[in-house]
Amino acid sequence: MHDRTHCSKRLIGETPPEFRSTGRDPRIDICRGIALWWIFLDHIPNNVGSWLTLRNYGFCDAAEIFMFISGVTCALAYGRAYQREGWRHMIDRSLRRGWDIYAAFLLLTLACAILVYVAGSDRLADASNTRILFEHPGATLAHAAVLQYRPVNTDVLPVFVICHVLFAPLLWLLLRAPNMTLGLSTLLYALVHIFGWRVPAWPDSAWFFNPLAWQLLIVLGAWSVIEGQRARRWVTSRPALVLSILYLAFSLVLALGQGSKSLLPQTLTDLLFPLDKSNLSPLRLLHFLALAIVALQLVPQGWRGLSAPLLRSARSCGENSLPIFCLGVLLALVSQFDLFDVSNRPSIQIALSVAGVMVMIVFAMLLNALGTRGDRQSPVSASDRDIPSAGANWEVPTAHAGPLLVRLRTRAASASAPPS
Repeated sequence: MHDRTHCSKRLIGETPPEFRSTGRDPRIDICRGIALWWIFLDHIPNNVGSWLTLRNYGFCDAAEIFMFISGVTCALAYGRAYQREGWRHMIDRSLRRGWDIYAAFLLLTLACAILVYVAGSDRLADASNTRILFEHPGATLAHAAVLQYRPVNTDVLPVFVICHVLFAPLLWLLLRAPNMTLGLSTLLYALVHIFGWRVPAWPDSAWFFNPLAWQLLIVLGAWSVIEGQRARRWVTSRPALVLSILYLAFSLVLALGQGSKSLLPQTLTDLLFPLDKSNLSPLRLLHFLALAIVALQLVPQGWRGLSAPLLRSARSCGENSLPIFCLGVLLALVSQFDLFDVSNRPSIQIALSVAGVMVMIVFAMLLNALGTRGDRQSPVSASDRDIPSAGANWEVPTAHAGPLLVRLRTRAASASAPPS
């Protein structure tokens, strides 16, 4: 009888290696923190500081980064919660996080209305989509409660509410059939572009971030945690890097040349622009994937530059993404007060951009300091954050493993035993 050889293929329901990891990749929070800075800079109208962001040099912007990383962090946090205490704890945690984001969205809506009221500017009321809140407060708040009304720049939060509330069934599918789940997500994305499916908003139009399309980035981020090791060999290959660089160069030329008739034919720019951000244009999706491949190869996990002061500041913001995002929305709204008049004054735009980012950094560091002090005084560990920190035990308790997982482990153990 031939000896049985070890198979590297992961069994259905088996623990992905990322769930057993005890480390915390700093690149995740650093990318999320930088994305939060870029979102703030892009939200200031006519801001010269936005030339430091991704938006002007290709097809995608910080929104794609934010969505993808949310899928990664959800898979890590909820997957490890499932490994520790089972599905009940994981579902409870995802629902509580969804409730936190929902409450933050409602509070942010009220805070935007208060700022506009204090400013006393009709122009700002129209620009922030809060005029209807003052004219019809009851109906507007009722529609905000069901996520159909949103002030400007808050559109991403309702998508995250849905993401966290529905992540338990998504994780269940990814653990059992990851490639099929990604395929179904891609199919839904394609159907959105074929049939124009949208989610209605109030008082008119639809959700700016169509969750039926943007779900693909969230699913892709979670899939990369659970099944991404198989694709890593191709993602880190030279052909993938070369193709990604060529596509980034192509998008750079188009992005910089769309306003110049001498660089690009008018028919080409009319065909490609404006890109459909609401439904996640395929060109935007490909641009993000190319950017992710290049960044993965140029910034390895142990790179020394990750400890630079600027990147440490970005990491602090990324570790507190929800409050920092809300703060960035309010700071961008304050920058539009008539007092600052940023429209034709680059010096004021630069000053507001720098001051806003510094306020976000200081606030994030304060939250981290308070959180560290609370961890010392409370039995609640740091693992309750989005990504659990090092030192936790990710072994699955047998009582929570479920009959399917127990049977698979028993079968795997018997298969690995030496033949008699």
